[in-house]
This record gives sequence, structure tokens and C-alpha cells, in this order.
Amino acid sequence: MEPFLKGRWKWLTVVGMLMFFLTGCSSNIKAGVLNPQGPVAQKQYDLIMWSIILMSVILVVVFTLFVVILIKYRARPENEGYEPPDQEGNRLLEVVWTMIPVIIVIALAVPTVTTTFDLEKSPSPDKEPITIEAESAQWKWIFKYPVQGIETVNYVKIPANVPVRFQLESHDAMNSFWVPELGGQEYTMAKMPMYLWLEADKPGTYLGRGANFTGRDFAKMEFTVEAEKPSDFDDWVKQVKETAPAQSKEEFEKLLEPGTVGRMTFSSYPEDEKKDSSDHGHGHGSSKEHHESNSH
Repeated sequence: MEPFLKGRWKWLTVVGMLMFFLTGCSSNIKAGVLNPQGPVAQKQYDLIMWSIILMSVILVVVFTLFVVILIKYRARPENEGYEPPDQEGNRLLEVVWTMIPVIIVIALAVPTVTTTFDLEKSPSPDKEPITIEAESAQWKWIFKYPVQGIETVNYVKIPANVPVRFQLESHDAMNSFWVPELGGQEYTMAKMPMYLWLEADKPGTYLGRGANFTGRDFAKMEFTVEAEKPSDFDDWVKQVKETAPAQSKEEFEKLLEPGTVGRMTFSSYPEDEKKDSSDHGHGHGSSKEHHESNSH
């Protein structure tokens, strides 16, 4: 009796701790990719949920069949020594268990491929986009607005309900740009621009991070995406142009040195950097964005 009581209390303790942790997580469980705040994130969320539902159905069917077969065909005294008759094959069963995996693969592949290609396009084709260059450096994020001519560090402001085309690049180690509530991640690589479309449904602040290990201060490579009403975004750009300091070439080169920094804002960045940006195609959509900046 005593060993049983000891075992019972052990399992009660484990269950109690599990319930405690799950209760603590319940208020924040709908976060990150499970809390989509834009059309890109919503498409990815729908794909995740479809995959989970499909896999859950498969899991239930497999475990149900496993239990039924285990019970129905278990060894019993009345069938002791029973030898099942030889069978050469069953064409119907062979077709069925071959087609089931094919159907599962198609059910996963079609929406995955469709969504993947959709994410390469603007989430709102009827709206004028804005382009922002996001550059990773050890261990900070630099954001340049080629049309507005301003630069921020470790935070980026965007107009809400406006598609944003991020052009991604790295100054050193390869990293990955990720804002879970707005969309999936994309790599940043030196001299190899990558592109990512994001859009926020409403004003708000969303946490972004580097999702690729890059050494000592990798965990500190976080930034915030602050979505504002288009009019408030324009006011902010105007305020930055009027009040923030201009960035010198020496300041920019110092910024690229390995280390951590806080939030920084500049009313302009060096002409050499602007030239490099245009050489890499950073001026994409500039005429549209000029109209966007003025119309907002």
C-alpha cells in the first residue's frame, strides 16, 4: 500500500505542476504566429491551422484503427493456435493505402504552393506600397527609407493598412528578419538583396527579431515595428526631417562595428549609402512611393 501511495503522490505532483504552467501560459497563448495582425500573417496562420487540422484527423484515424485492431485481434484462449489463411494480395486494399498518402500530400501541397506564390506579391495590390530597406549588422537592425531619405535603428515605423516592401540585406553575418505577428521570416545576406512583403491591419506595436544565430549578442537583436495611421506616419517623417540629426559617414561606419545600441533616428544618411542602395535596386517603386508620401 505504501509504494502505491508514494507513486500516486508523485503523479499528482507532476499533474499539478503541468496545470500550473499551462494556466500561466493561457493568457499569452495566442501570440506570435497564432495572433496574425495583417493579411500576410493571416494567410500563413490559415495554412498552419489547415495543416494542424489535417494532421489531427490523420492522427485520430490512425490511433482509432490501432486500438480497434489491438482489441479485436488480440490473443484469446478460444483462438489459441489459430493460423490465418494465406493470401496472395488484395488489389482494393493496395489501391486504397496507396491513394491515401497521395491525397494527403495533395491536400497539403496545393494550399502550401498557392500561399507561397501569393506571399511573393503585394498583399494589397490596389494600394500604393512603401519600400523600406532593412539591414542587419552585428547586433542591431538598420532601417532606411529611400524615398523619405531618413534612417532609424532598432525600430521601424510603417503606415497601417499600407503594403510594405522590405528589401533585406546584411552588412556581415547572415541573419533572418522576422515579425511573427505580421508575417514569416526572410534571410538577410551580404550583397544579395531579399524581399519580403508585410502589412499591418491596424495601428499597433509588433515585436521583431533576428531569427538566425549570429554570435554573442544574438538574443539582443530585437526591434519594434510601429504601425501608425498614414497621416501620423507622414507627421512623424516630417518631424524626423526637421529635428533629428543627419548621419555622417563616420557615424554610419561606427554603427556597423560589432556591438549593441539603443534606438536611433537620423534625418538623412550618407550619400554613398544612398548610391549603394540605388545600385542594388533599392529605388524600386520610388515614383509610386513619392506619390504615397505626398498623398498621406
